[in-house]
Amino acid sequence: QVQLVESGGGLVQAGGSLRLSCAASGRTFSTYFMGWFRQAPGKEREFVAGISQSGLSKYYADSVKGRFTISRDNAKNTMYLQMNSLKPQDTAVYYCAADQWIADPRVSHEYDYWGQGSQVTVSS
Repeated sequence: QVQLVESGGGLVQAGGSLRLSCAASGRTFSTYFMGWFRQAPGKEREFVAGISQSGLSKYYADSVKGRFTISRDNAKNTMYLQMNSLKPQDTAVYYCAADQWIADPRVSHEYDYWGQGSQVTVSS
């Protein structure tokens, strides 16, 4: 199993940037496909971005493509989400997720392990 701890959330003005980090415990981080999801009040949890074990394959929701960048550093057991040009619509609790086998990275129930969530608030 793997435990995930998120950090880097906070309050930012529209147009600003934040970088979220997801630190994983254990020695098998490189065997996990990783993803970011978010959930705003009154909305379902939605896919944001995903990244393969090697980091060579990346997936993005249309709503964040061109603004967000997902990356990972397997040597540091950490995944990142760089968020630029933030909009008020990006306000949500952001969760990191992991699983060793993923059929569709956009489907939340494909992931077995989840972080605690980190609040991102974008003011207008």
